[in-house]
Amino acid sequence: MIQSIGRRRTAIALTAGSVVAASLLLAPAAQAAGDPSAPGGATRNDGDRTAEIRDAIVDGPAKNVILLIGDGMGDSEITVARNYAHGAGGRFPGIDALPITGSYTTYSLHKDGTVDYVPDSAATGTAWATGTKSYDGAISVDITGALHDTLLELAKANGLKTGNVSTAEIQDATPAVQAAHVAGRKCYGPESTSQCGADLLEKGGRGSISEQIIDTRADLTLGGGSASFAQSAKAGPWNGESLFDQATDRGYQVVRSAGDLAGVTAADQSKPVLGTFTPGNFPTRFAPTTATVGGADAAPVTCTDNPDRLSSQLSLAALTKKSIDLLNTGDKGFFLQVEGASIDKQDHAADACGQIGETIDLDEAVKAALDFAKKDGNTLVIVTADHAHTSQIVDDTPPTSLSIALRTPEGSTMKVSYGTAAAGGSQQHTGSQVRIAGYGPGAANVIGLTDQTDNFFTIANALTLDRDLKKLSSGAAIQVPAKVAPGGSLPVTVTGLAGDRQVAGAVDATKAKADGLEITRTDVIDGGVALKLTAPTEPGTYRVSLTGEQTGKALTATFTVADGAPVDPTPTPTPSSTEPAGGGIGGGGGGNLATTGAAVGGTLALALALLAAGLLLARHRARRA
Repeated sequence: MIQSIGRRRTAIALTAGSVVAASLLLAPAAQAAGDPSAPGGATRNDGDRTAEIRDAIVDGPAKNVILLIGDGMGDSEITVARNYAHGAGGRFPGIDALPITGSYTTYSLHKDGTVDYVPDSAATGTAWATGTKSYDGAISVDITGALHDTLLELAKANGLKTGNVSTAEIQDATPAVQAAHVAGRKCYGPESTSQCGADLLEKGGRGSISEQIIDTRADLTLGGGSASFAQSAKAGPWNGESLFDQATDRGYQVVRSAGDLAGVTAADQSKPVLGTFTPGNFPTRFAPTTATVGGADAAPVTCTDNPDRLSSQLSLAALTKKSIDLLNTGDKGFFLQVEGASIDKQDHAADACGQIGETIDLDEAVKAALDFAKKDGNTLVIVTADHAHTSQIVDDTPPTSLSIALRTPEGSTMKVSYGTAAAGGSQQHTGSQVRIAGYGPGAANVIGLTDQTDNFFTIANALTLDRDLKKLSSGAAIQVPAKVAPGGSLPVTVTGLAGDRQVAGAVDATKAKADGLEITRTDVIDGGVALKLTAPTEPGTYRVSLTGEQTGKALTATFTVADGAPVDPTPTPTPSSTEPAGGGIGGGGGGNLATTGAAVGGTLALALALLAAGLLLARHRARRA
C-alpha cells in the first residue's frame, strides 16, 4: 500500500530522480518559454510547474471519491482519440487535466496462483474493487472462490452514499465487481443457468449478478442491461416474478428513460434508484467503422455521429452530473464509480471511430467530475483503465493485420492498426501497464508505478473506511415489546447493524409447544430493520432471533403473549444476544418477509413498518402459490 504523503499541502523537492511520474517532470524553462505554434514548437509546459505540483499534493481524508474507468483505455487508445479530437499537440480537458499521474500494473492470476500477464475486466475490476488479485472471469472472489468486500459495500457500511454508473450492461464486469460476488462474470440473471452454476439461488448460492445488485442496494445504479432484470427469479419469495417487480417491492425507484431519470429528486436507502436505459450496452457516440486488411491504404475516413445514440440526457457526462447531484447531500460523503465501457468493446471490434467516440464521452464525464471536485474542495477524483488494448498508431499500412486511415481535424492522416486477431475475430487485451491520474485529497498515492490493487487502498484510506464489517455491526441491538395481547401487533426493531445488508431468522416458542416461523431475508436499511408481525394467539413466552447475513451477528429477544396485555405495544429494550452465529446465513431469495413454516399458534401475518428514523417502508406483496 502506498504511504500517505504529508498531512497537509506539502512542499516537496522535485529532482530528475523524483518519484513524480514522467508526465510531471518539468521541461527546461527555455523550452517552456517557446511558442508551440512556431515551426517545430510543441512544448506543453508553460514555465516552471514546481509550485503547481506542490499545490496539487493534498493529503486526505477526502469526503467523496469519484473513480472513473475507461475500459480498455490504454495509452494508445488515449492518444488515438486525442489526436482525432484535439490534434497531436492538444489535450483532453478532462483526462489530461488531472495534475498527478502514474502508471499501474494490471496482471491477473490463474486459479493455480501463477501469473496471467494479460487480464480481463473481471479480474482487473476485482483488483481495484477489493484489493485482491484473482483469475479472469472472477467477480470479487479470489482464486479459492472466497468473496472479498468491495469498495462500494464498505462505503455503504460506513454510512456513505454510493453510486455505480456504466455505459455497458450494469451486469458487465466493471460495474458488477462493486455489487456482486460470483465465480463467472457471465452470470447475469436468474436464467443464466449455464453460466451461474453453484451461484444460482436454487442451488444455495447468492444469486445472479442482477439479483445481487438488488441485494447490495447502492443508492444509485445506472446503465444498460434491462433484459436481465426482466428475467424471473427461480427461487425465494419472488420465485416466478421479474427482478424489476422485486426491486419495486423492495423500495427501488425503477427508471427506464431519460424522462424518468429527470423526475428523480432523491436517491437514498429508503428509495434507491435502479436505472436501466437499454436492454444491453449503450449505443456508441460515433457510427461504427471497420478496419480491414490493407484498409489504411484506402481514402481516410471521418467519424460521423451515430443516429442510434441515446439522448444527451443519458450521455455519460449527464449521468455523472445527475449522480453527483443525487449523492452529494451534505452528509457523510459518497463513493461513485463511473465506467466508459465501450472503448474496450469497440477496440475488440477493430472500430476506430467507435472507440474514439467513447473516449471522448469518458473525457466529458471526467470534466464534469473535476468541475465538481474543484468547487467542492474535498473530493478525490481518480481516472484510470482496467487494462490496455490492441489499437496502435502506425506509420505504414501493415501487410497482414487490420488497419484504417482517419482524416484528423488538423488535416493529417492517422493510420490505426489492429493486429491481435483476424478479420471478424475479437481483438485481444494487452498486458501493458496503464495510466492512473488523480486530483484532490489523497491523489499523491497514484504517483509512480503502483499495482491495480493499490487503488483499493488509496480509495479506502482516503475515505477512512473501517473495513471490519463485524465491528460495524458489533453494537447492534434488537427491541420487542415485553408483553403483547394474543394476536396483537408485534413490532420488532433492530438498530446498529451497519455491517450487514440482509438479516434472516425465526420466531419460536421458548418451550417446544408450537411450530416455529421462519423469517426470510429482509433488507437492512441504514443499519436498521423494522418488522411488524402479528403476535401468536397462544399465551406463552416466545423468542425472536435474527442473524446478519454478512457478519453472522446474532440478535435475540423474548416477549410474552398474555391476556390483558396491550394489543398495539411499543418496542422496549430487552436482553439480546450479541454472539456471532458461525458465519451467517448463505443463499436465500432476497426480499422482505415471507412465511415458510407454520405459524406459532395460528397464522402469522407479516408486513413491514416504517421506522420513525426514516427506515424503508417496503410493500409486502402477496406471494404466488
